[in-house]
Amino acid sequence: MNFDYSEEQLLIANAAKDFAEQYIRPHIMEWDETSIFPVDVFKKAGEMGFMGIFIPEEYGGSGLGYHEYIAIVEEISKVDPSIGLSIAAHNSLSTGHIYYFGNEEQKQKWLPKLSTGEWIGAWGLTEHNTGSDAGGMNTTAKKDGDYYVLNGAKNFITHGESGNVAVIIARTGEKGDSHGMTAFVIEKGTPGFTSGKKEDKLGMRASETAELIFDNCRVHKDNMLGEEGDGFIQALKVLDGGRISIGALALGIAKGAFEASKKYSKERVQFGKPISSFQGISFKLADMATEIEASELLLHKAASKKNNGERVTTIGAMAKMYASEACVKIANDAVQIHGGYGYTKVYPVEKFYRDSKLCTIGEGTTEIQKIVISRNILK
Repeated sequence: MNFDYSEEQLLIANAAKDFAEQYIRPHIMEWDETSIFPVDVFKKAGEMGFMGIFIPEEYGGSGLGYHEYIAIVEEISKVDPSIGLSIAAHNSLSTGHIYYFGNEEQKQKWLPKLSTGEWIGAWGLTEHNTGSDAGGMNTTAKKDGDYYVLNGAKNFITHGESGNVAVIIARTGEKGDSHGMTAFVIEKGTPGFTSGKKEDKLGMRASETAELIFDNCRVHKDNMLGEEGDGFIQALKVLDGGRISIGALALGIAKGAFEASKKYSKERVQFGKPISSFQGISFKLADMATEIEASELLLHKAASKKNNGERVTTIGAMAKMYASEACVKIANDAVQIHGGYGYTKVYPVEKFYRDSKLCTIGEGTTEIQKIVISRNILK
């Protein structure tokens, strides 16, 4: 197998790197400290083709594959993981759900706006009292003629406040029935559809997370994705691909923390030597580099299978689990290498440390990944 990027893939990765350096790096701490969601940056990302990465050009997308997707998310996340997270969520969840399960009319209606960054997408599965138990959701959609009436709330929704359109999974059958949930596309401004509390988070603070509230929200049947009862099965398939993107996010964090640590260890002198010359530091760097390599290989194996139309449930869960746990460990070691300075905002590793933890929680916790993996390998 050839593990090297092609010339085109290198150009795409460098374009993402340049975008991050020009439009993101100057504002990292400002956005982090004030929890600003920089909408204009995502409009610019849309102009660069980063908001519809794997969406075909006929729908306004870039028509790229998952190797390129990983490269873009990784390069942006090396600079600011919160922006990488939002780009990943927009592409994989809301936009991806409509692309994979919408009919032609629905694709033509929503994908061009999402793929170009004119609109920002949200995706709603999680609720206050369900978390990993998505099948126990309380948000309902009751049929009323040609409409469905939604009542309930979703939480921890990326772009819950600023999103122009959301894909929502609501219960149309009995609680716990995997075929009792249905997906709907709901535009901002629809009566009865509002955003609620915006979360004040440990990390990923420039990636907006908020509630979505439905109070007798009437949604026409034409906004339903697929058939009634297909929503939860669709969501699981969407998450399969989404886990690759969270793995790419984790890889970017790991590389950012590693590169900052390597640079610092060569510059920081103790006992008359750069601290990189001491085994206590050099061995940490060796572990970090190895875990990054392993994460990258798993992710690109998953990407290859995804590009070939193969099922990625197991390999995607493996890649997401390994890369996310590795990035937390690497970010932790990066702070340790920096010593007291690592605990301050003078160096970037403090933020990588805070941002990293989300990767082991979002789009399925590490524990959920282990359930997915073990079930599949024991079949």
